[in-house]
Amino acid sequence: MKSSLKLVDCIIEVHDARIPLSGRNPLFQETLGLKPHLLVLNKMDLADLTEQQKIMQRLEGEGLKNVIFTDCLKDENVKQIIPMVTELMGSSPRYHRGENLEYCIMVIGVPNVGKSSLINSLRRQHLRKGKAARVGGEPGITRAVMSRIQVSERPLMFLLDTPGVLAPRIESVETGLKLALCGTVLDHLVGEETMADYLLFTLNRHQRFGYVQHYGLESACDSIERVLKSVAVKLGKTQKVKVLTGTGDVNVIQPDYPAAARDFLHTFRRGLLGPVMLDLDILRGHPPAETVP
Repeated sequence: MKSSLKLVDCIIEVHDARIPLSGRNPLFQETLGLKPHLLVLNKMDLADLTEQQKIMQRLEGEGLKNVIFTDCLKDENVKQIIPMVTELMGSSPRYHRGENLEYCIMVIGVPNVGKSSLINSLRRQHLRKGKAARVGGEPGITRAVMSRIQVSERPLMFLLDTPGVLAPRIESVETGLKLALCGTVLDHLVGEETMADYLLFTLNRHQRFGYVQHYGLESACDSIERVLKSVAVKLGKTQKVKVLTGTGDVNVIQPDYPAAARDFLHTFRRGLLGPVMLDLDILRGHPPAETVP
């Protein structure tokens, strides 16, 4: 990414709108320096944006004045990106690139926030063309800084897609869990049941009880074991387990907790439990404690 920088006029950083204030890689800011910078908060359809004004104010306080919320799958707000980028580049010196009539923009961000989807969306909007970048619902689909992809004719504009890069050290356990819930880390590396437990804690803390209705539970509940048991039974995800007793083997039917946890996470990620703002604690002045060693 660093070696491609001299070819780049502007940087678009894509991040998940459900975690606008946490989990961005701080090394981007240091490494990518003084280039014009636009922050695109994608997947806005999954985020509860009631506090959008507060989010913008917080980001502005961190020096991020150019922020846009998008939903790249439905092309929502994507039309604003090229005019914004053109304006940003117009008001900044083009360093070594004065003689070039085309613009090159690097798309960066942590894994699985929709960088490739943004490129495809821009092509749909401005060139009436479809996919140029592979996409997938898990981190690690884009593996190298790709060749330039044209996204606009007037102005002539190319984007460089890059692999998602997480910070080498995540600032806190809670930030790590938020990133995991948004799918920026492969689930099995964190543990699906751990993530499901944190998700339940977050939904209850924010009084988002969509899961009660979705899974037909009697009421909201703090026990992840009880919730996953109900989910497993509702989905028919049970397994026979042999238990050794003094009188021989007995077959016991047990809920498949990992399968239930996976379903709970996927249901959340598809927005079926309602829009959620995972950074509500930060917005309300309770920063995540406990640093990961």
